[in-house]
Amino acid sequence: MRFNTKVQVLGMKSSKGSMDNGQAYDSTKAYIVIPLDTSKGNAKGMAAEEVTIGTSAKFAEYEKLPFPFVADADMEIVSNGKTSKKIVHSLVPVPNQKGA
Repeated sequence: MRFNTKVQVLGMKSSKGSMDNGQAYDSTKAYIVIPLDTSKGNAKGMAAEEVTIGTSAKFAEYEKLPFPFVADADMEIVSNGKTSKKIVHSLVPVPNQKGA
């Protein structure tokens, strides 16, 4: 299921290297605000969720922006039949909308 939504981006972190076993990693993570699950009555408010937005090179597109900021997000939820995950296809900062 692919959809567009506005998100508040709190921060980003890039990471590139290799683990002790030689396996390489290369990503940029964004931390976006999402509501807590209030369905059980024991939670209220917001949390930050980590989502991958691309390789470590992607960080350069955002590093000079003031954080937090609001962005238009093109996202997709996919499943393997048991668990689901979010894929972020793009984050486009919304001009003149600084995150609260």
